[in-house]
Amino acid sequence: MTDSAPTIKIDLPPLRDSGPRRARTLMIQGTASDVGKSMLVAGLCRAYARRGLVVRPFKAQNMSNNAAVTTDTDAAPEVDGEQPRGEIGRAQALQARACGVAPSIHMNPVLLKPQSNVGSQVVLRGRSLGNCPARVYHEMRQGLMPAVLDSFERLCAEADLVLVEGAGSGAEVYLRDCDITNMHFAERAEVPVVVLGDLDKGGTMASLVGTWLLLDEADRERVVGYIVNKFRGDFSLFEPACETITEITGWPFRGVLRWFEGAGRLPAEDSLALERPAETSGGVLNVAIPRLSRVANFDDMDPLAAEPSVNLRWIQPGEAIPAETDVVILPGSKATRADLDCLRREGWDVDIIAHVRRGGRVVGLCAGYQMLGRVVRDPQGIEGEPGETPGLGLLDIETEIGGDKRLVEIDGHDQRSGCRLTGYEMHMGRTAGAGLERPWLMLDDGQGGVRAEGAISADGRVMGGYVHGLFAGDAFRAHWLDQVGAQAARIDFEARIEAALDALADHCEANLDLDALLTLAR
Repeated sequence: MTDSAPTIKIDLPPLRDSGPRRARTLMIQGTASDVGKSMLVAGLCRAYARRGLVVRPFKAQNMSNNAAVTTDTDAAPEVDGEQPRGEIGRAQALQARACGVAPSIHMNPVLLKPQSNVGSQVVLRGRSLGNCPARVYHEMRQGLMPAVLDSFERLCAEADLVLVEGAGSGAEVYLRDCDITNMHFAERAEVPVVVLGDLDKGGTMASLVGTWLLLDEADRERVVGYIVNKFRGDFSLFEPACETITEITGWPFRGVLRWFEGAGRLPAEDSLALERPAETSGGVLNVAIPRLSRVANFDDMDPLAAEPSVNLRWIQPGEAIPAETDVVILPGSKATRADLDCLRREGWDVDIIAHVRRGGRVVGLCAGYQMLGRVVRDPQGIEGEPGETPGLGLLDIETEIGGDKRLVEIDGHDQRSGCRLTGYEMHMGRTAGAGLERPWLMLDDGQGGVRAEGAISADGRVMGGYVHGLFAGDAFRAHWLDQVGAQAARIDFEARIEAALDALADHCEANLDLDALLTLAR
């Protein structure tokens, strides 16, 4: 994309159901980012699905580098001979899981994946439109509204209830004319709104009343109530504040959702969670992950964090990688060359080289794998300015960013370890070099054969590959931990997530009047 606003023309297939809308709809907007909208929608999705309703989540626009692969897409029938896939925000994929259905591009039709402080990759209905400066996107996004509304109506045609999540704050009225995900969307789609405030942040009364003050009369009337989230302590002390909020705004108080202790067992939506990461201790294996500036798909680490034998620590900017580290993991990134610069700026490259010289291990996942090579080239400027950046030189590989984005689901076996693997690939780089002659994994190719994946150093201590989600496989995680000197607990990681979603639904049932909320949906 250029620095001028492109004209967006999207050929939309006809709706599958041109009759009256089947689904009831209800939107959860927030007073700010990170107030718990995604978590609440996930809990409501599971709670109402358990009641026998056909439920679907929807978020028109999400900004996150944590993405998930979908099996549906608006792309051409085949890409490089493979069935194409789409991608949506990880939060909507979790909400789909809470509903008991596969994720779909229509649950999150617009995904922004930040690549710099002033620009993002724009993904429309599962496929990348390219990189876009923020000002250009601001000018073009109203052109995306037809696709957003079309996706929303598709979900409404197949569901009993569609739970809509807003983005950031719904009171950013200076953006309303070009808004596609908060009040302008609610108006166009005729969706009632519940506003969510976060008591843990403080200033809840001011944020709710301030939201009311900023909205025009029509948008105020669209709000059917408010919920207070993340409360700890004696709520009777806050009840006078609710009375004042309702007196000023006229919005009914719809309940308080107390602090959910199980939140850490569910994948986080975006890297805001890494500003206060939950760290583990008491284990025998010390794992360090540098907090890259454009870190992506960092939930790859969640299964390791769940293991009692693992002390997992995210290394924040300004901190050194501790000398007692056993394994350094380089995570995914939306901007590989920029995060190589980040590694060097923080001195982490020196720490990692010293770590390897001491006999330590390094694992690179996706962009982290690319960083382990000799060089990363971006001749077309896909991730930033065209050019090349030296890698860490720990694997004899080279990567060039370009070509079609590879979006592939993986469900098979690693012939080397004998373990079943599930996961996905999501990258644009192509890697070559002599290091590929020593692959890390040997995966089923889906056609009765085997394909090599990734690379491993001659001494076996440095390894990397493009597959996300490797450690979620219980058998593979146990195999890997055994290799690096730790022992896996008997954790069924997928069952752990399911149990956390059920606990979240129970929490919503116990704290909120879900029958009353359902009557608000229309």
